[in-house]
Amino acid sequence: MLKAVILIGGPQKGTRFRPLSFEVPKPLFPVAGVPMIQHHIEACAQVPGMQEILLIGFYQPDEPLTQFLEAAQQEFHLPVRYLQEFVPLGTGGGLYHFRDQILAGGPEAFFVLNADVCSDFPLSAMLEAHRHQRHPFLLLGTTANRTQSLNYGCIVENPQTHEVLHYVEKPSTFISDIINCGIYLFSPEALKPLRDVFQRNQQDGQFCLALGEDSPGLWPGAGTIRLEQDVFSALAGQGQIYVHLTDGIWSQIKSAGSALYASRLYLSRYQNTHPERLAKHTPGGPRIRGNVYIHPTAKVAPSAVLGPNVSIGKGVTVGEGVRLRESIVLHGATLQEHTCVLHSIVGWGSTVGRWARVEGTPNDPNPNDPRARMDSESLFKDGKLLPAITILGCRVRIPAEVLILNSIVLPHKELSRSFTNQIIL
Repeated sequence: MLKAVILIGGPQKGTRFRPLSFEVPKPLFPVAGVPMIQHHIEACAQVPGMQEILLIGFYQPDEPLTQFLEAAQQEFHLPVRYLQEFVPLGTGGGLYHFRDQILAGGPEAFFVLNADVCSDFPLSAMLEAHRHQRHPFLLLGTTANRTQSLNYGCIVENPQTHEVLHYVEKPSTFISDIINCGIYLFSPEALKPLRDVFQRNQQDGQFCLALGEDSPGLWPGAGTIRLEQDVFSALAGQGQIYVHLTDGIWSQIKSAGSALYASRLYLSRYQNTHPERLAKHTPGGPRIRGNVYIHPTAKVAPSAVLGPNVSIGKGVTVGEGVRLRESIVLHGATLQEHTCVLHSIVGWGSTVGRWARVEGTPNDPNPNDPRARMDSESLFKDGKLLPAITILGCRVRIPAEVLILNSIVLPHKELSRSFTNQIIL
């Protein structure tokens, strides 16, 4: 028997995803036509012996999340439940707090997946490695180049046994080109080190109170546990943590630009996993170039040219002569005749007028470096907005014959002219 836990975070997280996360929880943002965490759930449901999938986070269980959970249970014929943290508990605190729910029924092991990663999720291969040599912690790892590795948790392994000898989260100097993918397989005994961290935090809290230092800024609380710093770094080299390396697709989804890149990866993967989701060129239909997802309820004019890497959501209207490339168009948006949308995300219910052009600048990994990863750098430098994809928030109106270039338009704005390299408040 197996279980899976997906860590979805909460509204205080994902600030780099704004303004898109204003309208929907980041884990439910559509990537390649389906909510981000549906890719995780699909992968977990395919593992033989999977009995339950738990989502842990501190979002309020609102209507969109509740509807998603109900739909997921019906589609995958598995219990999919949401466990809400009372306060943010870190990447490991929720696992310890809900340990009884995770261990109920006596699972052999349980997967732990961060919601903000894109991957082909080699869970069956991880399970096979775990059963071949059982240890409390198995981490999925991949490679990055020397510079970008500093932005991730770095793993030093024994190349013969794959034991993790050293682990540093976002080191200041080069440690290793093997990075943590944020996808794990834990044995039930992996919760014992989390208990030790919790008890140590309790002692630290009592010590702070004894000194009169009761400021929340000095002590985050006993329940807050950081898997990476409090557990992985502490236990590395003690024969408890091992790494399983993958050369499959993987990327973080920290910003809107990385969501667009993840959409490209998933759309490409659909050729093998879900070919029915990819649009096909048909007589009298729009011209399809490369991998394109079109929701069945969308209305697309036959003279439109779509692709590559285009995702069109529910109820979208695409007019005659529209050109769409490397973009996501969300629920209910309208692209009027002869608009051009490149490297952009068009928000829910937004309208782009006739002959308007909405364009961004891609920030993809270096295609000439097989170890390059998506950069998640700041949107600003020296007080100026860096060139990046263009984002139109919810219910934005773009007039006819204007250019919106490398800009972010906040929700409910009605523009009257062109903008370049600006945040439009």
